[in-house]
Amino acid sequence: MQHWLDSYSNDHQHPTNRLLHWICVPLIVWCAIALMWTIPVPPMIGRPGFWAVAALVLAFAWYWKQSHRLGAALLIALAVLCVLTEFAYRQLGPSTLRLTAVAVFVVAWIGQFVGHAIEGRRPSFLTDLAYLLVGPAWLMDKLLRRVGI
Repeated sequence: MQHWLDSYSNDHQHPTNRLLHWICVPLIVWCAIALMWTIPVPPMIGRPGFWAVAALVLAFAWYWKQSHRLGAALLIALAVLCVLTEFAYRQLGPSTLRLTAVAVFVVAWIGQFVGHAIEGRRPSFLTDLAYLLVGPAWLMDKLLRRVGI
């Protein structure tokens, strides 16, 4: 995992770009969860959120394979986002949740690209889509180091 994190760090040196990533990456992750949460689920398979949880299980498996420390921490963070999404789903309904997630998703990605314009480097995921998973791990690694874990 360290290779992924080091490579990602090389594309994220400017303080403004880093700040924008601290704001935008969690928002993008939540939007992805929320959008998948609103995909209809046949009742015989499960309930709303099934597709999001299925995707998160796959993401968790990748994180866990790369690093148990980051995998465990991201499992907690992703579970919290699922709980928040379930609450939003119940309060807003699927249509409003979907529209909200799309709007936030677009704004957050604009923030990401502004950060990279300031940085003067292309987003990492343009070279390898796996970096879409590395971004949240990179932030979690930084957070865990700050708190001494």
